Amino acid sequence: MKRIYQLIDRGEGEQLDFKKEITSVHRIARTMVSFANHFGGTLLVGINDNKSISGIRTEEERFMLEKAASDFCFPSINLSIKEWILDGKAILEVKIQNGLEKPYYAIDEDGKKWVYIRQKDQSMLASIIRVEVLKHQQVSHHSIIKYSENEKMLLDYLKLNSTISLKEFCKLNKINRWSALKILVNFVSIGILILNDSEKPETFSLK
Repeated sequence: MKRIYQLIDRGEGEQLDFKKEITSVHRIARTMVSFANHFGGTLLVGINDNKSISGIRTEEERFMLEKAASDFCFPSINLSIKEWILDGKAILEVKIQNGLEKPYYAIDEDGKKWVYIRQKDQSMLASIIRVEVLKHQQVSHHSIIKYSENEKMLLDYLKLNSTISLKEFCKLNKINRWSALKILVNFVSIGILILNDSEKPETFSLK
C-alpha cells in the first residue's frame, strides 16, 4: 500500500500515468503501446492528474483495459492488474512490460494503426524515423556494421558538432535520404547514436 502512495506522490512521468477513468479503448490503447514501445510503465486508474484519489468501478474499468490491450493494441499486450483500496476508494494498478515485439500499434476509431512513444508524461505519435528504429532494434543484435566512408564522416562530424539532422547528413555525404536514414537508424539501434525526436526537425547525437 505504501508503494502506491509513493507512486502517486511521485507524479506522472515516462513510466507512470494517471487516469481518472477509462472512457475510450482507443485512447487507453495509445498509452499502453507508448509504454510497451518504451521501457514499460504503470497506469493508476482512479487517480486524478492533481494526484487526488477519485476511485472507480473496478469491473467496468478492468473490462475496458483488457479489451483495449487485446483488441486495440497490435500486437496484443499482456497486462498485470491489481486492485487497491485507498482512502476507502478502489483504484487499479496496471503494469505494462517493456515490449518484446516492437513496434506496438494502437488501433484508432477508423481501424488504422499508429505507433506511439512515451515522451516525459505524454504519449506521442512516433515519427517515421522512430518507427524504423523500433523495427531495427528487434534484429540489431544480428546486424553487421559496415564501416564505410559515410559512417566515418558522420562520426567525425559529430565529434565536432553536437547534433545532425537527416537532411544535414544527406547534404554532408551527398547521399540519398534512404541510404542516410539506414545508417542513422542502424547506429541508433546499436547504441552509438541517440535519436532526439523531441526536437523538430529530429536530430541525432553521439551517445
